[in-house]
Amino acid sequence: MKILRTLLSDDRAVSPVIGVILMVAITVILAAVIGTFVLGLGNQVGNQAPQASFSFDFDDSEGSVTIMHQGGDTIQSDATLQVVTSEGDWAEGSSTGVTAVSGEDSRLNWDTMPVTSGDSVVANHTDASWSGQTVSVTWESANGDQSATLGDSTAPS
Repeated sequence: MKILRTLLSDDRAVSPVIGVILMVAITVILAAVIGTFVLGLGNQVGNQAPQASFSFDFDDSEGSVTIMHQGGDTIQSDATLQVVTSEGDWAEGSSTGVTAVSGEDSRLNWDTMPVTSGDSVVANHTDASWSGQTVSVTWESANGDQSATLGDSTAPS
């Protein structure tokens, strides 16, 4: 009986085993964190393109297109949102909510950021007709590493 009591009360090996388990767990966690940054995965966090929906309303009589953020993610103020036309130039000074990109006549910057659902801009084209032209809304991350087309539409012919 004394031998059994001695075996049950002997806990000398418990501390070293727990210590080894904790050391292995810490090593695995550190390796995972360091590995994500070494492989470049840490830089991609927060730079994903937003998921947003845009509507395009072409008006040939005015030579304008109204672009509205219909829903989805808010476009943050540290990003760049541009309106791009496939042909021709934008009519400077007659658009609402956008300004021309210096040196690029086919691009306009969305002025008011952040862009949330319901926000809209009106862009005027130098040509009277939009017939067959494509207008796109493009997003670029704050550091310029990533870009995406969030929406596009081709005017009816």
